[in-house]
Amino acid sequence: MEPYIHLSNVDVDFPVFDAQNIGFINTLFRFGGAHSGLGAPTKRERSVPALRNLDLHLRAGDRVGLIGHNGAGKSTLLRVLSGVYEPTHGDIWQHGSVSALSDLMLGMDPEASGNDFIVTRGIVMGLSKRESQKLIADIGEFTELADRLYMPVRTYSSGMLLKLAFAVATTITPDILLMDEVVGAGDAKFQERAQKRLTQLMSRVSILVVASHNEQLLKSFCTHALVLKNGEISFRGPIDDCLAHYRANS
Repeated sequence: MEPYIHLSNVDVDFPVFDAQNIGFINTLFRFGGAHSGLGAPTKRERSVPALRNLDLHLRAGDRVGLIGHNGAGKSTLLRVLSGVYEPTHGDIWQHGSVSALSDLMLGMDPEASGNDFIVTRGIVMGLSKRESQKLIADIGEFTELADRLYMPVRTYSSGMLLKLAFAVATTITPDILLMDEVVGAGDAKFQERAQKRLTQLMSRVSILVVASHNEQLLKSFCTHALVLKNGEISFRGPIDDCLAHYRANS
């Protein structure tokens, strides 16, 4: 079966708590304790809409850009597609392996070694332990971190962490690739290697979804796009039409 993504009437709400009221209740509970007659504080939550009424149908061969201002819902939609966020309402049907080049260090255990991180991510992405271990040499060479991979990742600089996470995420070709801007890490030499690696990966995947403000990137890799505004799809169509609509309404 070929990869696909179907979203039907998807909403995502983020809870918002009344910090002042919660703080007051917590204070009473802390000083009164169990003898005060107060139960543990209940968080009375409100919510704000992040995505509304999203319908999306992607199949093998689709190359889709997400366009919109900061806060329009692009990153939220990518996190829904990657499974980080669950919809508040609506349905998602999805088939195929997914790799998200966003939140690259999500779930990284600071006490784990670089080698452990590589193997764990490989297994999560569908490889066996032995197959994952075979990735170590290539990733060590690409990142120039071969002599550090046995050390806990908490000893790495932020740049080293990004290099490692990027290399792992781009080593295995998924069916569906989700990108939130282009990852920037390392010096100019590494950036050049990373761009080449990323370009090759984007051309190999079955479905590509890219959120970016870079028009040239979107034109180079996307055939169609969605324009997001206030968490809703305000326009969809060929990439050039969507970019023109976005510019005209910005």
